[in-house]
Amino acid sequence: MFTLIRNGYLYTPDERGKADLLLATGKIAKIADRIDFPESLDAKVVEADGKIITPGFIDLHVHIIGGGGEGGPATRVPEIQLSRITTAGVTTVVGVLGTDDVTRHPESLLAKAQGLEQEGISAYMMTGSYQFPPPTITGSVRKDIALIPHVVGVGEIALSDHRSSQPTFEEFVHLVAEARVGGLMSGKAGVVQVHMGEGKRGLEYLFRLVEETEIPITQVFPTHVTRTPELIEEAIRFARMGGHMDITASGEQLSFGTKTGDALRQILSAGVPIEQISLSSDSNGSMPVFNEKGSLVGLAVGEIGNLLEEFRALVTEQFPVPDILKCLTLNAAGRIKKGWDKGSIEPGKDADILVFDPDWTIDRVYCKGKLMVSGGDALIKGTFE
Repeated sequence: MFTLIRNGYLYTPDERGKADLLLATGKIAKIADRIDFPESLDAKVVEADGKIITPGFIDLHVHIIGGGGEGGPATRVPEIQLSRITTAGVTTVVGVLGTDDVTRHPESLLAKAQGLEQEGISAYMMTGSYQFPPPTITGSVRKDIALIPHVVGVGEIALSDHRSSQPTFEEFVHLVAEARVGGLMSGKAGVVQVHMGEGKRGLEYLFRLVEETEIPITQVFPTHVTRTPELIEEAIRFARMGGHMDITASGEQLSFGTKTGDALRQILSAGVPIEQISLSSDSNGSMPVFNEKGSLVGLAVGEIGNLLEEFRALVTEQFPVPDILKCLTLNAAGRIKKGWDKGSIEPGKDADILVFDPDWTIDRVYCKGKLMVSGGDALIKGTFE
């Protein structure tokens, strides 16, 4: 079955302009100003004049089996459902555990990732959690990454946070080294995603990793870096050294430290290349509010739709569309070493495609060439939706 999307305005994420796009066997088969298709072949033709076409979003930080629990068992966030993912324009997710590795486990995370793939999207996972030693499936971070196809790294590991298990610097370095070797053995990223809290040590361990070891700076990337002004400054310093950073999209309803647009202007004006920045949602994770004594005083939940909402807001604020798209697509694919088949619209890559109306409202979503969303509504829903 072929799908021919005609005459849409294409961002690959670079601005390509009007073009035809041919999808076949789950892949992007051809891009051209005009594609003439024999009527004898079975093809679905979609007229996209006036529409905008982009790569599908890649969300590097989703609590796919739910997060939270900092306020007791009743505050455990539920699992995410397929239609919430696809209607937000996300075609690829990376699952993480977070704080709770007592009532949730890497094995459950793997099963959920496998289930989401069966339902139609692409799903990967990080082994481990906030804690040291990190929980694993095989008993080893290195083995998890090397032997389990869905595992692309380890994280989110908590640093500078009162919920962290307070690893020593040597323990942290050992973990990153294990992840790196696991990645080398399997041809994967083997990255370590680091949850940054508001603690006074900030990115100290990451700077020391670069200055005191032989491990490449790209083996780790911090997330939640807009949590405080001090973290933003440290993330800029880290990026100037060649590192990558991940910004948590907050949307309009949730305030996550500095507003993303303001933080992004500060980061870019400091000379950080857009290629070193990604955006993620922290969806289905809790966003607890603690007072100065460490007591829980409020609780919100991350929403995957914040990613789409943030994208629209940044475009409205006159950020270049290709730059913001890169943070949500190509850059994210590179972080997990999936740029060979994800993150951009090129022949041979997976047909993960978003079709927008002119006001950046989602019309259609294709995951590996399969139409998942039409008219903004989910055509394909999860097993228990």
